[in-house]
This record gives sequence, structure tokens and C-alpha cells, in this order.
Amino acid sequence: MIDYTLHLADSALILGHRNSEWTGHGPVLEQDIAISNIALDLIGQARNFYQYAAQLAGKPDITEDTFAYLRDGWDYKNCLLVEQPNGDWAQTILRQFFFSTYQFYFYQQLQQSSDTQLAAIAEKSLKEVTYHLKWSAEWVIRLGDGTEESNQRMNAALNALWKFTGEMLMSSPYEMELLNKNISVNLDQIKPGWDAKVKEVFEEATLRMPAEKSDKGETVWMQTGGKTGSHTEHLGYILAEMQFLQRAYPGSEW
Repeated sequence: MIDYTLHLADSALILGHRNSEWTGHGPVLEQDIAISNIALDLIGQARNFYQYAAQLAGKPDITEDTFAYLRDGWDYKNCLLVEQPNGDWAQTILRQFFFSTYQFYFYQQLQQSSDTQLAAIAEKSLKEVTYHLKWSAEWVIRLGDGTEESNQRMNAALNALWKFTGEMLMSSPYEMELLNKNISVNLDQIKPGWDAKVKEVFEEATLRMPAEKSDKGETVWMQTGGKTGSHTEHLGYILAEMQFLQRAYPGSEW
């Protein structure tokens, strides 16, 4: 149960941190503020999950900060997609769109969880994610169906990120274990919605939806491992920056 809760928290925290790197660097002021607010929403979601994980741990010396700042990279269970570099604005937008689409359908199902705390967090988070999806989808269309350069940048982002999307919809062992108790989400049930939404937005953005199978009928390979602690080198750099203060000065508080 703790692993599942940490997985949800870690994915939200790492993407929130990635988005926060745009603060003060956005293409225009309005979108600088928008991406910063999305970062805050995601970090807020992460806090709710971490607080619940600390409650499940049942030890007075374990808090949300313990999970966020005092674990090593192999202990993190976030999806690989969220730790990928920001790249240019197109790559950041597409990463957000893929993850927000996933969260939108995921939280709809998690609201039905037999675990009342997870269900409550999902209900609150869904309101935020609905805006995240709308905002990122509009940008995907704007860039994909914009200039020749913006379309090329979106296609470059698609080539860089697509291989990390499959993991979001593949169940890990701890997800499967909780599925039998009606606690976790059946990812097979949300995949059709994710596929349909991405295809709908891509068509309007004049982007080609990558095929799930090769010409030989083989399933297209997807990079996995994040949910069980095997990450890209990018996570290490994120944690080195994010955890520095707490590790250098243990117990520090603002």
C-alpha cells in the first residue's frame, strides 16, 4: 500500500519539480505563471500522497519530508516520463499533455477506490488536472498546427518522449496486488480513453499518432522500470538539487 501511494506521490513531485524549472523562463509572462501554477498543483498532490504514506508507515519520525528528501533514486517509483528533461517549450508541453491525460482518466477511476483517503485525494486532484489537460492540449494543437518550425519541434518532442508513455499504463506488481482489493486503478480500463484523447488532439495538431505495432506485427518497445526503482540518469540530477538543503542541514525548516 505504501509503495502504491509513494508511486503516485513521486510522479507528481518530480514533474512538479521539472515544471518549476520554467519559473522565470517561460516564453511569455502568462504562460510562465501557468506552468508555475501547474507545478504547485502537482507538488500539492504529492504532499497529500506523502502525508498519507507517512500515516500508513505509522512511525512518528517519518513525515512527508522523509519521503521527499531522504530517499535515494532507486527508492523512487515515479514514471520515467516525468523525469525527462524539459528540453524546449514543445517538449515540456507534450510531456505535460501525456501525463495530464493519464492523470485525468486515472483520477476518475481512483475516486472509486475502496480506500477512502486515496479516493478523496483523487477527487480534489481531478479538478486541477482537468485544467492541466485543457491547457496542455491547447498548446499541443497550437504548436503542432502552427508554423513549420513549431511542428518540427513537436515532432522532435514526440520522438523523444513517446517511448516513455507506455509505462504509465502498465501495472507494476504492487498495483496488481491492490487491484484485487479494489484499491488501485485498473490501467487496462483507462488506456482506451488515453489513446482516444491523444489521437483526437494529435489529429487537430496535425501530428501523426505513433503505431503500437511494427510492420511485422510486433508490439513497439517501451522503456519501463521507473515504477520499480530503475531510472534514467536524469533523476539523480533532480534529487541532487532538490534534496541538497535537507541533506546538508538535517531537520531544517523554513
